[in-house]
Amino acid sequence: MSSIDFDTEIKHHLAVLLTLRRPNGVFTAAPMETWYGKAWLRDIYFTTLAFLETGDMEVTKSAAKALLSVFVKHKDKINWAVEHKPHAAWQYIHARFHPETFEEYWEEWGNSQNDAVGEVLNLLSELELMGQSVVETDDERAMVQTIVDYLVRLEYWHDADNGIWEEAMEVHASSIGSVVAALKKAAQLPWITVPSQAIEEGEKALRRLLPRESESKFCDLALLSLIYPFNITTEEETLAILRNVEYHLVKDKGLLRYKNDRYFNANQDGWSEEAEWCFGLSWLAIIYAQRGEKEKAHYYMRRAKGTVTPDGLVPELYYSHTDTWNAHTPLGWAVSMYVVALEKVRQLT
Repeated sequence: MSSIDFDTEIKHHLAVLLTLRRPNGVFTAAPMETWYGKAWLRDIYFTTLAFLETGDMEVTKSAAKALLSVFVKHKDKINWAVEHKPHAAWQYIHARFHPETFEEYWEEWGNSQNDAVGEVLNLLSELELMGQSVVETDDERAMVQTIVDYLVRLEYWHDADNGIWEEAMEVHASSIGSVVAALKKAAQLPWITVPSQAIEEGEKALRRLLPRESESKFCDLALLSLIYPFNITTEEETLAILRNVEYHLVKDKGLLRYKNDRYFNANQDGWSEEAEWCFGLSWLAIIYAQRGEKEKAHYYMRRAKGTVTPDGLVPELYYSHTDTWNAHTPLGWAVSMYVVALEKVRQLT
């Protein structure tokens, strides 16, 4: 692994991430001049992982505080959802918001994303357990409880949502896993009430679904989230997910999200030329590093380094079997996963 200067790489890519950071602590998904110059709950969560992993609590906490502030800003809507249970996508907590005003975007969008709400609760609860709380006011404290109540009210364990890729409404294992992990953390906080049945139902639903992602997808890159960062799978499930993902989804410059993915598919018919997502290689490096499997961790780390552009940026994806990346470069989430992989693989050496 001598070809990678870990310190230099980590420092450079953290600096790249900071170019996406707004003064209020929010990260946009990609540079402001791209269509991804918006704030996503999910992208902010995954972007903070690089700073959490490298011990930058100031940046991590400011992002968490901003996410909590978004929820507090929309507390009336969320309280309504707890009382009435959403039945239309716009009634759910929105997946995207303006990075400066924190207003929701109101064009038609797949806003039913239980995974993203679980990710916010994961971050807030983890910081609490680390003694790094960002929950300071009565409204903020009430909102953390309301997030729990919202997920329970949805009966998330069998609630069809748009999932991590913001697509078809199905019950997604990755969404259930995000919430189960979050509720388990929240349940350890003395000032939060989490019904034990809500965790039990989620775990039972996971056991029924796994190693599938959903009824329509037997193998999906999103399943890796259950291993890292959520650590919610059994060893048998972990091995099955890794086996399926590596066999079906690993390509030259990244991983397919799933077979016949039409997003940035190079074939006009949407078949057989699926885009290759860069962060998939970093994700596998992270998981194998955590498992102590040095050879595979180093292998995927080298592969991940091969996705970095000549000017030092990690794209969202490459077009199938090409060296051409798309315009969402750098993608904050992809950069962050690369940093986490660098840090975890460095710790193996």
